[in-house]
Amino acid sequence: MIAVGQKLPNATLYEFLDEASEGCAIGPNAFEVEKLTAGKKIVIFALPGAFTPTCSAKHVPSYVENFDAIKAKGVDEIWCVSVNDPFVMGAWGRDQKVGKKIRMLGDGSAEFTKKLGLELDLVARGLGIRSDRYAMIIEDGVVTTLDREAPGKFEVSDAASILKKL
Repeated sequence: MIAVGQKLPNATLYEFLDEASEGCAIGPNAFEVEKLTAGKKIVIFALPGAFTPTCSAKHVPSYVENFDAIKAKGVDEIWCVSVNDPFVMGAWGRDQKVGKKIRMLGDGSAEFTKKLGLELDLVARGLGIRSDRYAMIIEDGVVTTLDREAPGKFEVSDAASILKKL
């Protein structure tokens, strides 16, 4: 498992964009983690799945509600990462009204999640390989904090907890 002080592994994450911009089309776009994190302070929170109860009722809303406070601590971006495809992550972001506050990044094949060593095997429950629930602060691609939830818990990866560490 990745640890504090280590550089994030490079992987490709996918984001569904509702607006075209230079170099990015409307729809799913691929982004390399290494390039996205260079020179930035980023809060990443990950969760088992889009549209799931705790993730939709508590996890994402905590970051939307605390966006201004997190940004005031010098954070450049907030990412939500889940082992879902970019279409699902885009739809979920619209449903959660994240706007431009949170980048909803899909890790559909669990490439990034597996490289981090933070995968969660839910095959027996019909959900496949998912991501553990965690939050981390990244500075220029290096992990400065990592808080992984115990199974079935939601105590250390919410926005209020991450704010205390910023």
